[in-house]
Amino acid sequence: MQGRIIKIISNQYTIEYENQFVVAWPRGKMRKGQAPVVGDWVEFSAVHDRYVIEKIIPRTNRLLRPAIANVDQALIVTSMKDPDYSCHLLNRLIFLVSLSHVEPIICITKSDLVDMTKYQTEMAWYEKAGYTLIYTYPGSDDMDLKRILKDKISVLCGQSGAGKSSLLNRLDPSFSLQTQEISKALGRGKHTTRFCQLHPVANGWVADTPGFSSLDFSRIDVSHLDTLIKDFQPYVGQCRFSDCRHEKEPGCAIKEALEHGLINPSVYEDYIQIKREEKQYGK
Repeated sequence: MQGRIIKIISNQYTIEYENQFVVAWPRGKMRKGQAPVVGDWVEFSAVHDRYVIEKIIPRTNRLLRPAIANVDQALIVTSMKDPDYSCHLLNRLIFLVSLSHVEPIICITKSDLVDMTKYQTEMAWYEKAGYTLIYTYPGSDDMDLKRILKDKISVLCGQSGAGKSSLLNRLDPSFSLQTQEISKALGRGKHTTRFCQLHPVANGWVADTPGFSSLDFSRIDVSHLDTLIKDFQPYVGQCRFSDCRHEKEPGCAIKEALEHGLINPSVYEDYIQIKREEKQYGK
């Protein structure tokens, strides 16, 4: 039998299987790093009076925070007000998501609190590059967001206060209640019990904890970041030198595209900053 893990509490794994839910245990003691995580597809079988996980099916990706596998997309919840919009924070989150081989979706919140005409040019850059933008605010029907979430595994990331919880609670009022009950059951402040869960939201699955809690790139391989930035992709491989860093080298196709107004300047600026940090870390 094959199913997807949707919840882990300690060593008990809840698996969705043919629209049913069963609790299973891993066979034997699994080595560190090889234990199943939420989002994993697994093979399991009935042994005596309980279900046992036999095998983890190869993953398409795996995140560390939260510990979750086979993620389809990350909603980068981007507030326009309190906290104020920052293109540099947005760019870094896009980079981080992309480096994790997860599709970034830009979800704009609190757009009703600012004059969005001031940001039209800014937002047009991301749309032109090929990023999906969704606008959501209290009172909206959130149909675009619901379409994005349908049949996908999603995680949310963004600044504290950007509106992640409000967004989920508006889509599914029971979401907050579920997580509060679980928190009380486990005991606040206790870190000995491993817990993570996918919740059914808008006919998809959403992780109950925000992803990407750190913007630290020091331990991440960013050598291929240029190939993952959608603004750069039409020009990657066209530089004079195959190892071009797109900074000072002659014949750089990305620099030329930037000079011709074809690339978002803030994206390029943040890319260069991360590459300079890469040098600083001695990579």
